[in-house]
Amino acid sequence: MQGGAGGVRVARGITDGLEPRTWILGVTVLTGWHAAGAAGVGWGAFAAFFCGVVPMLWIRWGQRRGYWGDRHVRRREDRLIVLPGVIVSVVACIGGLVLLGGPREVTALVVAMLATVVAILAVTTRWKISVHTAVAAGAVAVLALAYGPGPLAAYVLVALVGWSRVRLRDHTPAQAVAGAGLGTAVAGAVFLALR
Repeated sequence: MQGGAGGVRVARGITDGLEPRTWILGVTVLTGWHAAGAAGVGWGAFAAFFCGVVPMLWIRWGQRRGYWGDRHVRRREDRLIVLPGVIVSVVACIGGLVLLGGPREVTALVVAMLATVVAILAVTTRWKISVHTAVAAGAVAVLALAYGPGPLAAYVLVALVGWSRVRLRDHTPAQAVAGAGLGTAVAGAVFLALR
């Protein structure tokens, strides 16, 4: 892709536009639709709130107080604080889905998200794996399992996300690829087993 300042601007736009929250909001609503049509969209929105919106608010809260630098939480050490907070919200979502009788497919998705975040946290204790590519690839894997092979074309977007993270020097190529591999394997396997 482009070099110089133009390349950095493009990379920043991709990183910001295709951040984890974007993928989470999309995959929850689309999985809800697949599970139960219009009613499922409501369940997807419920999951999106706990898995996408609450974590975003948690990150912004810490950012405003100077606990971490920005919404992408670049420092590995800061992620060790942020990720457990995300896990609490995702666990609360699972509890709500179970207690309220949410669709099995939406619950399977959220459990897959939990497994992915726990795996990311485990790796993050030693190495800065890409959360961006993990979430993006996991979302594509889940959508392909739900809807068939068509969504696999979105791995092109996962590759662009990986490129942007490397171009911005937030990750090495190995960290971006490892994130995509982890997200695909963990989210895909857990969703397939539970749906």
